[in-house]
Parts: sequence; C-alpha cells; structure tokens
Amino acid sequence: MNNSIDDYHDLTLTFAEPPQRVISLVPSLTESLFDLGFGNTVVGITDYCIHPSEKLIGCVRIGGTKDPRVRDIITLQPDLVIANQEENSPETIYELENAGIKVWLTFPKTVRQAVDNLWVMVGIFQNKMAALRLEVLERSLDWVISASSERTKKIRYFCPIWQDEEEMGNPKWMTFNRNTYMDNLLDIFGGENIFKDREKWDSDDSDEVENKRYPINRDRRYPQVTREEIISGDPDLIILPDEPFLFGETHQEIFYQIFSRCSAAKQRKILLVDGSLITWYGTRLARSLEILPSIFNQ
Repeated sequence: MNNSIDDYHDLTLTFAEPPQRVISLVPSLTESLFDLGFGNTVVGITDYCIHPSEKLIGCVRIGGTKDPRVRDIITLQPDLVIANQEENSPETIYELENAGIKVWLTFPKTVRQAVDNLWVMVGIFQNKMAALRLEVLERSLDWVISASSERTKKIRYFCPIWQDEEEMGNPKWMTFNRNTYMDNLLDIFGGENIFKDREKWDSDDSDEVENKRYPINRDRRYPQVTREEIISGDPDLIILPDEPFLFGETHQEIFYQIFSRCSAAKQRKILLVDGSLITWYGTRLARSLEILPSIFNQ
C-alpha cells in the first residue's frame, strides 16, 4: 500500500495550521485521534465515545451521535468537527455547516476506505510520527490479507447486529450486506457473509434530508432476516457481537437451541465477540487484525 502524508495532503480540509480544537462525533475516530497522537486537540466528544477511557476525562460530552447538542458544539468553538454520514444525522451536519464550522464527513464502506480516512487524518495534522504508526498498521493489514489469500475455502457466517421481537414473539435480526465495512473486514479474515447479497426490502424516505452531502437514498445495507432464512443459509459460524446490540451468554444459549440444525450449532461455533472489533473502523483495526482471524480458524 505504501501511502504517506503527502499522498493525502490534497484531500484534507484547508487549514492555515493543524486544528487545535477538535470535536469528534464518531467514537471510533475519537479513539483514533488519541492513538495517532492528536488527543490533545480533542475538546468535545459524544456520550458513546468510551475509548481511551482514561484520556477522555477532560473532554466535554455533547450528547449522542444522532442528537448532539449543536449549541454546545458551537460554544466550544471547534476548528474541526469529525462526523460520519451513517452515525450522525443530516440535520446536525446542516446546522454545523450553516454556523460556519468545518465538518469532515466520513463514510467508509471498506477497510481500504477506513485506512484512507486515517491517512487523511494524518494529513490534516501533518504529523510524521503518526504516519509511521499508520505504516505499521498497513503492514499488518497486508500480512493478514496475504495469509487469508492462501485459504482454499471461505467460512460461511451469519452476524446479527440487532434483534427485534416481531408479532407473535418471533424474533428478527438485523444484519449487513457486502456494501459495508463489516462485511469487507470479515471477508479479509476468510469469512463469507450468507446475506452478502441481501438488501433491506422496505424503504421509507420521508425522514431523509435532501442536500449535497446526504442524497435522498434510504440505506438498504442492513436487512432484517428471519429464523427460517438463517436456517436455510446454514452458516458454518455465527458471530454474536456485544454492540450495537448487547448479545451475551443468554443469547448464545438461545441461538444454540433455535439454530440446532445449522452447521454452526452442530460444530459449536456460535461465538461471542467484542463488537467494536467488527464495527469500529479506525485504529481499532489493529486489534481486529490481531484477534478476529482466530475465530475463522477454530
């Protein structure tokens, strides 16, 4: 991959000097700011920014990712607000930009795009030490991709990210398709998403805001699937992350019961996993590269 600061300098926002007051509305990028050495610039974070916990004590909490207190953000006079098209609402971005605040709007759908975002971050701050850290991460990624390419067969998996109770007590699970960071990450480790080609069927565009940053196009990447569809897909592995929905041991036991006919249950491969390793793009990728390959090698 062999990227450098200069490769991404022309993609950055325009600053006379690196920003000194940054607000992050994206938990994974809050962690990345600190991991890359820019934590001293962070003045505001969301209620869901939890890593690195010991370094966030002095940061002002400005509310949730979907409903941050825009007035509080403006009062903090940030040089830059880091946001995400998926995690933050178009209304929030509109208000901030109308207030004259620079917003960096991210939306990675692949691991490569997520790493590119980190390079843009390094470019914004023009920090050579951070670039060296990022080069180490890229080498690790290259090594895992190379190792995975030697696999002769993909491991077919199902990974729910939410659970809803429907009528008559029948649960449905939200999952993701191939157009997501999560799918691309697990593909790198040798996984094949049994719902990679599935799209969300129903759509309601009434709550979308039309503007150049947010086109009116309801996100269909997170379909709901039924018990019957999962059984029909017969995954070899079921991954139960602890976020955004908190799947735990009780859910694991239930999954073994209701999916007893699936290969995953028969082979005792319904596994509890740290959800941030799957959903958090950013420097947490380093931990993902270290831990997640093992679940596809059990």
